[in-house]
Amino acid sequence: MKKDEFKSGYAAVLGRPNVGKSTLVNYLLKENISIVSDKPQTTRDSIIAILSGEDYQVILVDTPGIHAPRTKLGEYMVSSAFESGKDADERIVIVDAPAGITAEDRSLFSMLKKENSTAAYTWTAVLINKIDMVSKQDILPVIDACRREIECDDYIPVSALTGENLDLVLRRIVERLPPGPAYYPPEQLTDKSERFIVGELIREQALLLCRQEVPHAVAVEVDTFKEDAGRKVLIQATIFLERQTQKGIIIGHNGRMLKQIGICARKKIEEFLQKSVYLQLWVKVQENWRKDDIFLRRLGYKKT
Repeated sequence: MKKDEFKSGYAAVLGRPNVGKSTLVNYLLKENISIVSDKPQTTRDSIIAILSGEDYQVILVDTPGIHAPRTKLGEYMVSSAFESGKDADERIVIVDAPAGITAEDRSLFSMLKKENSTAAYTWTAVLINKIDMVSKQDILPVIDACRREIECDDYIPVSALTGENLDLVLRRIVERLPPGPAYYPPEQLTDKSERFIVGELIREQALLLCRQEVPHAVAVEVDTFKEDAGRKVLIQATIFLERQTQKGIIIGHNGRMLKQIGICARKKIEEFLQKSVYLQLWVKVQENWRKDDIFLRRLGYKKT
């Protein structure tokens, strides 16, 4: 390969819920494109993060966590993750060092082994994440367990939170990219619209601030997104929940929780947009929306 030959490709980031996929993507991109929380299944749709260098373009695909779905939303999330993995040039599988190999990890490994015989991937790696949370002597048994489960090009211990070994990961991703064109302008960071990311930033704050069983039932729809003559962005959004009791939790006593969600979300949105924001939030109940095909399509989770 010539030195000046441009390389590009898609790298799918796969793993069970809450293993640190979004944290890894955000760290490599140096931007918060994917929302992060300690709640499983935070990422609901595959999100593209575009990392452009002088002679390469890596298109990282942050996928929903692989799990046993109980709702139509869950089915969509798992399907989205699997499809992203099949279409990628490279596959990056993340496992959790403190938890070790779980049944969900084995399910993913099984799927990947079946695809190995039918697809030509330029690189497949297992990253053992959260090594900042375990002792060094506990890392090797997890690596050995991964080797027994699936044959890959690399097994790399990392910390997506601190960045340990992520320079090595990025170097390996770029090395194994196939020759190809730049699919996106170099300044573009994601395929998602500003409107989509704003909705996700609002949902992120609801996840972070509400500690009860509300998170999985939260959806956000951005109703208004427009910039006025004074360069201030007006954003109006609706937070949807599944039950009336959840509405009380999100709103809080005298509206305090909703106000706090708005304050924190506005700060994150202003950092993202680099503009002043006027944010208005409403809360509505849409019973069992995660099982409702029509409502899921409205939110963009279901293919028409």
